[in-house]
Amino acid sequence: QVQLVESGGGLVQPGGSLRLSCAASGSIFSINAMGWYRQAPGKERELVAAITSGGSTNYADSVKGRFTISRNNAKNTVYLQMNSLKPEDTAVYYCNANANTRWGLPGVDYWGKGTLVTVSS
Repeated sequence: QVQLVESGGGLVQPGGSLRLSCAASGSIFSINAMGWYRQAPGKERELVAAITSGGSTNYADSVKGRFTISRNNAKNTVYLQMNSLKPEDTAVYYCNANANTRWGLPGVDYWGKGTLVTVSS
């Protein structure tokens, strides 16, 4: 099994910044893509940003130019730097990792429990 633990959420004013972190641990052979999703009240979970093991990234149009995803493969950690935050960024942010627990097995998606980001004055 693989465990994901997020940190870094909180309350921030519009225009402010936050940095989310997510550390993966457990029976990890390799981690493929990692990403951040978010779910606002009354809305479906949506992809915010994702990064491959090679460093290729993709972002939701709503966060391009404001958010930056990065990862440290040696630490099995993914980060999300969020700048110029807006009230509409308020949501629970979930970490996702597609990981292999053994050579030859297909990758499985794992999820963190989420961290709340609230953007409000």
